[in-house]
Amino acid sequence: MTARLLGIELLDELRTIVREPTALFFSIVMPVGFFALFVSMFGGYNSGDLTAGTRMIGTFGTFGVLAVTLMNPGISVAQDREIGWLRVKRVQAVPLPVTLVAKVIATLPYAMGVLLAMTATAAVTGNLQTSALDVLRLYGVLLLGAVPFALLGLAVGCQARPNATTAVLNAILMPAAVVSGLWMPLEILPDFFGSIAPFLPTYHLGELAVAQLDGGQVAGHVAALAGWTVVMAAVAGLSYRRARL
Repeated sequence: MTARLLGIELLDELRTIVREPTALFFSIVMPVGFFALFVSMFGGYNSGDLTAGTRMIGTFGTFGVLAVTLMNPGISVAQDREIGWLRVKRVQAVPLPVTLVAKVIATLPYAMGVLLAMTATAAVTGNLQTSALDVLRLYGVLLLGAVPFALLGLAVGCQARPNATTAVLNAILMPAAVVSGLWMPLEILPDFFGSIAPFLPTYHLGELAVAQLDGGQVAGHVAALAGWTVVMAAVAGLSYRRARL
């Protein structure tokens, strides 16, 4: 029964995302556009054992996935709260947590679309130098690693109004992406960025993604993301219990 309800809710959420072209633009087209610009300019340079273009699939791919999975569920929850839709859901047969889970899962096809578009762009520009297995492993890591960020989005959406949720989540994502080296390598950024980055989950997800391409170490990054997942799950749970639906 729960699986059937989840399927219905998921289909509804997918339709809702498609009906929001502005959200699709900022969460999908914009990250892919940034990637196309940077990879066309710097993709041919070597970055360790990888070309910069191949490495960018990991770093910009992280940003692209987070632009979808951090922003969309939180904004959707905030909008549903404002119009009273979540109050309606509470008195229906569908458990509200099923609706929230569907909001997160519905973002995954679009996140995959971002990754596929970036991979295709790197291939067309001649900057894709890795195996298909490595790329598939990268996709899996990014989609799974987006869980704590989706929880953060839900936590903000349960407390703030739609415009405030958009502003807060953008204020989190954009600086974190820069400081974590998702747009430009930390080596060319001010030194204090490199001192801050290890404390950010965006850094660990980006490094874990790149490790799927260059065979780097993963244990520390996995442990850090697991810790952040626990923290974000607690924050999201508390925010949900205190939400005014």
